[in-house]
Amino acid sequence: MSRIDLDDFSDLIERPDGAVRRDAEARRERRIVPPGALGRLDELGEWLSAAQGAVPVRPVERPRVVLFAGDHGIAELGVSARPAGGAAELVRAVLEGGSPVAVLARRLDVPVRVVDMAVDCEPDAFPADVVRHRVRRGSGRIDVEDALTLDEADAAFRAGMAVADEEADSGTDLVVLGDVSVGGTTAASVLVAALCGTDASVVTGRGGLAIDDLVWMRKCAAIRDALRRARPVLGDQLQLLATVGGADLAAMTGFLLQCAVRKLPVILDGVVAAACALVGQRAAFRAPDWWLAGHDSGEPGQAKALDRMALEPLLTQGVRVGEGVGALLALPLVRSAAALAAELPERPEAKADAEAPEGEKAAEAE
Repeated sequence: MSRIDLDDFSDLIERPDGAVRRDAEARRERRIVPPGALGRLDELGEWLSAAQGAVPVRPVERPRVVLFAGDHGIAELGVSARPAGGAAELVRAVLEGGSPVAVLARRLDVPVRVVDMAVDCEPDAFPADVVRHRVRRGSGRIDVEDALTLDEADAAFRAGMAVADEEADSGTDLVVLGDVSVGGTTAASVLVAALCGTDASVVTGRGGLAIDDLVWMRKCAAIRDALRRARPVLGDQLQLLATVGGADLAAMTGFLLQCAVRKLPVILDGVVAAACALVGQRAAFRAPDWWLAGHDSGEPGQAKALDRMALEPLLTQGVRVGEGVGALLALPLVRSAAALAAELPERPEAKADAEAPEGEKAAEAE
């Protein structure tokens, strides 16, 4: 089987329905609440209406948290507050219900799916449905070697596409996308710096557990060294993911692009999701129209990526824990916007005018 060509997504992905969005905007103008009084909630409701192709917008009834998991070899350099190879413990906490995302998901009644792409542990450490897409055990140390072979990157990307199809086919109507990784923010920062043409220091953040200055300097140096390896392969997104990404990042990129193909909206979490989205935008410029930025994590790499894609975060709470937590916090906001757009009544005179036959409207205009 030939390797996937990411450029094909440019032809496969359409924008959300513009005519439906205009109808949603017209409906908003007729509501009893003055235009602009609900701020970004109006915009959110109209975006969701266009994504669904429906006016009034339907409620978000079957959301799902999808988390891609992996360990990154670059963590061996001490660039994270978590130990190298520690993703297994994080995955286990999610599966056992003791992690922040698991607690929030229970409270919001949202199922959580974990997809192990490259966790550094034995496959039998997790249930079969978690590990069935796994590509390898850990990803390479990207400052001195490729994260993946090109075949592994292709397999991971296709796995992400398959997960997107599974979610769309099962009736999921909105995805909260996050990662469970150790070293993932370092790889993500390399991708952002490479695609935005910036230096390592511009995108190097403090990670999920705020690292001290010494660790930050190590992380910055690792990103700098990996950037030297990334720049020669910028013209090939799959090769870029193989060189300085990782199996979880390649899968997330495939997932995001296939979600856009399937017209399944996604809320992005932190810098890892944002970096994968940026790779996706390079392949298909319409794709970001299907994504929302859930929150501002404070990571400079995330801010850089979101700015490049013209995505404005919905929340600013400084949540750095990853696992999709910040994006999940934005879900009630999206659901609220949908409820307001669908259920607020229209002004009686505006509703009567909207329902009048075209002939009567023309006569009144004369």
